[in-house]
Parts: sequence; structure tokens; C-alpha cells
Amino acid sequence: MLKDISPQTVSAGLLSAFVGFASSFAVIAQGLNAVGASQAQAASGLMALSISMGLCAIWLSLRTRLPISIAWSTPGGALLATTGAVEGGFSAAVGAFLVSGLLIVLAGSWPRLGRWVAAIPPALANAMLAGVLLGLCLAPVRAVAEMPLAGLAIVVTWAVVAKFRRLYAVPAAVIVTLGLIAVTASVSPDSLGSIWPDPVPVTPAFSLAALIGIALPLFIVTMASQNIPGMAVLHANDYRPEAGPLFRATGLFSIAAAPFGGHAVNLAAITAALCAGPDAHPDPAKRYWAAVIAGVFYVIFGLFAAAATAFISASPPVLIQAVAGLALLGAFGSALMAALADARDREAAVITFLVTGSGLGFFGISGAFWGLIAGGAVLALTRWKRAS
Repeated sequence: MLKDISPQTVSAGLLSAFVGFASSFAVIAQGLNAVGASQAQAASGLMALSISMGLCAIWLSLRTRLPISIAWSTPGGALLATTGAVEGGFSAAVGAFLVSGLLIVLAGSWPRLGRWVAAIPPALANAMLAGVLLGLCLAPVRAVAEMPLAGLAIVVTWAVVAKFRRLYAVPAAVIVTLGLIAVTASVSPDSLGSIWPDPVPVTPAFSLAALIGIALPLFIVTMASQNIPGMAVLHANDYRPEAGPLFRATGLFSIAAAPFGGHAVNLAAITAALCAGPDAHPDPAKRYWAAVIAGVFYVIFGLFAAAATAFISASPPVLIQAVAGLALLGAFGSALMAALADARDREAAVITFLVTGSGLGFFGISGAFWGLIAGGAVLALTRWKRAS
């Protein structure tokens, strides 16, 4: 197996890990903080997620000899950022993370549950995702309004680099953001803490509001926007693994990360193409090493989670939200286009998008759930009228 390693697989794996971590770690940190995590708990969650997805990628790729790329749930992090604190605080959020991971394991073990998730109308699932992402995608505009020079520097960097190589646009914006924070904020080496892992166990609590407002939408978003597209990327590159074992593995690693503050790990969708495509290796049978190498670097990056989180906490929140919003623009556009593609379901999708994006909640339950309920009711009524 070691003979299959090449400089090409190493570079593809490193690039995949760097893009996956640098382009969205701000989203994850923002989401964990929003549901009540302290700086230490957010750093622990970031560390647990990075190490869990690295180990999961290494294990699955070596076991199957397929380029199985794993990532944290970026849309899930955006969901947390818009949900906000729930009754019971971060302990209740951790309980919801555990339930979401268990549901993913069940989806991989019980084919009927997987079919139920797949049966959610794509228009509604994508509309809910677009509504979840809306708030963060507006952050670059808010950043330019509140901090014109810094906001424009981030947005212009992203736009210029994207003109030549879109893959590097968000990492470049992240680097500029970090530079601006280092210049404008009072960040000392002592304040960044140690690079070594500092796990902070969180005793889970369970509340109905957290289960309905976090666990269920997190499960749906992770399956609909990460696991299922991740399988599609593998199929597009002529890899045909059985979906059930992959879903079970990501669910188990999600459960392992949850007590330390991690929300969800899943199949990668965007960075998966880097490891599964011809740029990773001319021979498809040897590309699995690119995913393995990416997993190794994810574990290494996890060691720096505490410093990364401390650095973020010293910055103006709007700058971190701005770079997170830029990282999610592609996902937002894709979700919105998919939601509105079918004219017959368009009205229900718009309702789902608006209710979710409004941020309005009832009984302590976030708008993502109510958006899905409202859109589902309109869709059911539309189809009933059409049938009659």
C-alpha cells in the first residue's frame, strides 16, 4: 500500500485538508459560540471535529481503498449560528449533537430511515439550507458597512483571487482576515494558549426544544447537503461504495466528538473532488492515499484548534462572519437554485426559505424546523389540489 503514495497524492491531500479547514473553521467556531459554547468549549469542539474527521477518513480510505473524504458539517455550523442559544445552554446543544449522530447511524443501519430522508422533497431541503445560510451570507455586506476598509479588503481579496482560481479564494480571504486581526486586535502569543489539544468534556442534557430545534434540522441538513452529495461526488468519479457503512461510520465519529463539543462529521462534498479526481493520481486505484493524507493533516490541524479559536475571539465578530459568509456563498447559490428549479414546488420552497431565513422561532424551536413544516404544509396542499 505504501508504494501507492506519490507526491501528487500528498499535495492533493494537503490541499484538500487546508481548503476544508481554512475555508470553514470560522463558520464552525461561530456556530458553537452561538449555541452557548465558551471559548475553551468551542476550541475543544473544533479540535474534536478535526481529529474525528481525520481519523474517520484514514480508517475508511485504508479499509476500502477508496478516496473517502470526510469533513465537518459546514451547513450544520451555519445552522447553529442562526439557531442561537437554546434552553439548557451548551449542554443541551451537546445532547442534540449526540441525537443527531445517532440518527445518522440509524440512517446507515436502517435503510427505511435513509429512504425517508431521501424522500424529503429536494426543493424543501435545499430551501431550508438556503434559509439557514442567508444570515451568514449577508455578513460580508454588513462588514463593509460597519468596517469599510477591513471589510472591503476581505471581499476584494476573495473576488480577485476567485477570478483566477476559485479554489483558493476563501483561503486567501482567511489569510487577509487573520492579518487584519493581528494588526488591529491585541493578540499576544500568551493569549493564544498551547497548540496541544485541550479537550473540555461537556455533560449532555436533553430538552425537547434542543432536540427539535437542533438535532432534527442538523440531521436533515447533514444528510441532505453533505452525505448524499458526497456519495454523488464518488459516483461521478466512478467509485461505488455502499452508502450504509459510510453513513454509520460518520455517525459514530460524530457521537465520539459530541461529548467534547463537536456537532457533526460527514462525507465531504466539495473537497471530495480534490481527492477523488484525476489531479490526485492518474490511477483511480491509488487515489485513496490522497484522502488518507488529508486525514493526517486534519489531525495535525486539530492540534492548533485552541490557538485558532483564541485568535478568532480577539477579532471583531463581523470580520469572522464576513469570511464565513464568503465561504458559504457557493453552497447558498447551489441550494437556492435547486430549491427553485421545479416550478411546481417553487411556492412551497419560497415559504420554507422565508420562514427559515427569518430566524423566527416558537416555543424555543428554531426557524429551520418551522420553515420545513410550513413549506411541507403548503406543498401538501398544492399537491392535494393538483390531484383533485
